[in-house]
Amino acid sequence: MKLVSYYYEEHEQLGVLINDMVYPMEALHPDLPGSMSLFLNYWEDSYPIAQAGDILLREEQRSSNRGIPLNELQLLAPIPFPTSCRDGYAFRQHVAAARRNRKVDMIPEFDQYPIFYFTNHHSIQGPGDVRCMPDHFEKLDFELEAAIVICKFGRNIKAEEADEYIGGLMIMNDLSARRLQMEEMLLNLGPAKGKDFATSIGPWLVTLDELQPYEIPAKEGHTGKSWNLNMRCRVNGIQVSEGNLGDMDWTFAEIIERVSYGVDLYPGDVIGSGTVGTGCFLELNGTGKLNDPAYKEQWLQAGDTVEMDIDGLGTLSNTMVAEDTEWSILKRKKGN
Repeated sequence: MKLVSYYYEEHEQLGVLINDMVYPMEALHPDLPGSMSLFLNYWEDSYPIAQAGDILLREEQRSSNRGIPLNELQLLAPIPFPTSCRDGYAFRQHVAAARRNRKVDMIPEFDQYPIFYFTNHHSIQGPGDVRCMPDHFEKLDFELEAAIVICKFGRNIKAEEADEYIGGLMIMNDLSARRLQMEEMLLNLGPAKGKDFATSIGPWLVTLDELQPYEIPAKEGHTGKSWNLNMRCRVNGIQVSEGNLGDMDWTFAEIIERVSYGVDLYPGDVIGSGTVGTGCFLELNGTGKLNDPAYKEQWLQAGDTVEMDIDGLGTLSNTMVAEDTEWSILKRKKGN
């Protein structure tokens, strides 16, 4: 199924997408929850009912008048109000390239355990405009990723069982203000203001049953589901990045194992994959300058539109919009 959160009649609604038509959950069954939050919290009861209703609706779609054309709806983030948001670091290619570009060796700990950081779950958004402050445009970057959502409570989850806790996959754009990020990370506390202003997910959540045709074995020595899904990013219609979700070295199952160690996970927790190789301007600019010192860096500008495609997951489109202000925290630094 493709689960869609959207704004309709002044309320958040949950529906399923079938052939460019969105059907509210009540069209599948009158007892199904009408919001993603409730649906995830009652996943084990709601999901099989919704799945059966989705199959039936596909067979009867031509005779149904309950659908709304997708292009007439204001889409929200598939999980509009995540209970938390973490982002991983699962693609070795991206990590190795970034370190090579900084002229430092690959860190051996990458191959020992998966890591992640927390980002601002209140700044999650779906397709559409992304409002940016002046300092965000100081080396504003996209990051091409996928993400999962947790669909049932768990704690101390072993990787061998962790796929059962994945409600589905979606595209993630982990937007990054690189100047802010690089300055604050000199203090060795991880990303903060460089990351917390916006993270985009969407356009919908695709459940794992629909992704079965794409499943491939995890990399040698790893545990959990993996998917052969091509990933692409375009800026203003020009492709700048390409990769594959199957290149993840650490699986989502292994990341869940690490995340849940001594910690409760809740339905609605979102976890990103980390950036695919070539999946951001920081890496692309570094590689370009390494090969040619005269290489001209590229960063996102006000008015730029970022489109991300992942096979089976759709297209996530966002436009960078400058807020009407000159307020800058970079100019407030002491001792300049």
